[in-house]
Amino acid sequence: MISRRLFIKSLSVLTLCGLMMGMLASCSQSKSEKFVGIQLWSVRDSMKTNPQGTIEQLGKMGYKFIEAANYGDGKFYGMEPAEFKALVEANGMTFLSSHTGQNLPDSASWDSTMVWWDKCIDAHAAAGVKYIVQPWMDEAGYSSLEGLKRYCDYFNAVGEKCNAKGIRFGYHNHDGEFKQIDSTVIYDFMLQNTDPAKVMFQLDLYWINKGGKNAVEYFNAYPGRFELWHVKDEAELGASGTMDYKPAFENAEKSGMKYYVVEVEHYNFDQLTSVQKSLEFLNAAEYVK
Repeated sequence: MISRRLFIKSLSVLTLCGLMMGMLASCSQSKSEKFVGIQLWSVRDSMKTNPQGTIEQLGKMGYKFIEAANYGDGKFYGMEPAEFKALVEANGMTFLSSHTGQNLPDSASWDSTMVWWDKCIDAHAAAGVKYIVQPWMDEAGYSSLEGLKRYCDYFNAVGEKCNAKGIRFGYHNHDGEFKQIDSTVIYDFMLQNTDPAKVMFQLDLYWINKGGKNAVEYFNAYPGRFELWHVKDEAELGASGTMDYKPAFENAEKSGMKYYVVEVEHYNFDQLTSVQKSLEFLNAAEYVK
């Protein structure tokens, strides 16, 4: 027969092993729980037909926050700010950021454009959004430095309005911003002529690469300006085999990055499968924190 002392000793060892295995499992789980966001343009088709179900599926996948792409007339995807915020939070995510904006106003339309922004900012504040990002300029921003300077002044004015409501305003690039006007790179001019206190930049790692520039070089030249990133590929992340995100993530602190957002625009699978594979790619990448 086993002695009582030996039984207790064996039980203690088993208990300790169980605790250690539990701790290892917990560490492994927490390591994979990265704070990854999703730009809802990535699932635009399903957001049109079933926004509630789509948000629920994104939460179950493990995304931690969303970036909206459908603000209009005070609503998000047809829902009031508080309603949409509640939907996102009920599925374990945060409504962190939003893409929207207006073209450069002229003197005649400046006041009405500012009224539009006031309503827009109030709606985002009611939804608890931390960042509003404009992801485009019209031709005025690409055709002359005078027009580009007007855009920078405009963005500074919008950023000041956002600051007053506790929101950060920013600009999202594509590849066109890395072209030149009169030997001046458009993106550099924007960084140099916007107030860092009023305008941050959401750097798209895919589009800067397509524009022939290097993200880390911009982090070194303009440290702290890139508070948001878009992590993007030809299709789902890692699919092309041509995008190397590691150098950017290794210099995230220098860039000023606070949050990174997955965006998928082209697909090898259905949209929801593609964004799930993209999340799995980032969770498996050791360089992504």
